[in-house]
Amino acid sequence: MGDDKVFEFILCYYSRMMTQKYDLKKASTYLQKKDPVLGKIIEKVPPLQREAEGSNYFLDLVESIVGQQLSVKAADTIWGRLINLSDNGDLTAKAILQIPDEKIRAAGISWSKIKYIKDLATKTIESPDMFEHFDTMSDEEIIDVLTKVKGIGRWTAEMFLMFAMGRPDIFSYGDLGLKNAIKKLYSLKEMPTEKQANKIAEKWKPYRTVACRYLWKSLELK
Repeated sequence: MGDDKVFEFILCYYSRMMTQKYDLKKASTYLQKKDPVLGKIIEKVPPLQREAEGSNYFLDLVESIVGQQLSVKAADTIWGRLINLSDNGDLTAKAILQIPDEKIRAAGISWSKIKYIKDLATKTIESPDMFEHFDTMSDEEIIDVLTKVKGIGRWTAEMFLMFAMGRPDIFSYGDLGLKNAIKKLYSLKEMPTEKQANKIAEKWKPYRTVACRYLWKSLELK
């Protein structure tokens, strides 16, 4: 998946479901004071927008799996087809398990992703309170739960925390876009090691999520 599609997927898809639990203006001002390099980017890009929509965590994760390695346009098209396969567009875990694999495949979803979303649906049914305590769990506890689901790695879990849950202090070293942005902004000769990246990100606490959003935005600047 090309960098441009990754960034498009992150910024467009997840922004539709984001529930902010922090003050963006306050966070941006804090970051400008803590990191002059990032501060210059904050001055150049339009202010980040706040969304306040509720989220269905199960559907958020299913849609994120469906959209992996796809452009936003393709992901939206395929997601719409999957929704239409359910009765009255009610895509519950039970509904997904009742849809034949062949029909889901015909909607444009790969066999591997079918296994992933059905594994998630099965785990959701087996543990109906799977998402119930997420709001009181730590970031790492949630990552540990999510990465037990086939097809959900640490990166997907971190994006879920950032955007679906609105957690303010997430940094994802596994994101290629963030590494590219750090390499460019901090004049590194090579991609930052995890130690280097975490050292730079340390100054962004407790607003590393906001810093990441600005880093992604920096890649759009000419």
